[in-house]
Amino acid sequence: MATSATIYRFQLELSDIDRSVYETLDLRVARHPSEDEERMVVRVLARAIAHEEGLEFGRGISNTDDAGLWAHTLTGQVGTWIDIGLPAAERLHRASKASERLLVFTHKPEAILRKEWRTRKIHRAAEIQVYRLPEDMVRRLADGIGRKANWFVTIHDGVLSVTSGDLNLEGVIEVISLADLVSADAKL
Repeated sequence: MATSATIYRFQLELSDIDRSVYETLDLRVARHPSEDEERMVVRVLARAIAHEEGLEFGRGISNTDDAGLWAHTLTGQVGTWIDIGLPAAERLHRASKASERLLVFTHKPEAILRKEWRTRKIHRAAEIQVYRLPEDMVRRLADGIGRKANWFVTIHDGVLSVTSGDLNLEGVIEVISLADLVSADAKL
């Protein structure tokens, strides 16, 4: 018998000073049995950082045709596609063709996939934004996470601050285009 997803509830007080976005988000997040807590935390942080009207969680792991998060236009097309982790070049190529805007959120070192990203064609690579979140921050948020979490999330001058109970974490959100990331790696 297959194990079903575990539902987590996140109450986020979002203050994105950089974009003048101030929202209270009540999120229910289904964590697939094969998804670890760190990846789930990255999905929740991506939801806050990229907040826009209509942005919702996709089936991601359980359905490879879905994004980790996405928002659709009024005509039903995919406006924003967000992938989590280190997606393969072929997946990025397809997602870039299927959406108006593609973002990748990761907290893992992407060195493993840089070679593949560099040697494969990826549609509109210069327009794909890669958001690198501090690995230690993600790990600490994931450690001992309960089924209910209350986070105060602030973004100011590219710095992400998250307060959860007595835990106060802060780290820089690095944003780089996929093309720049790959070309920088090629020069090393």
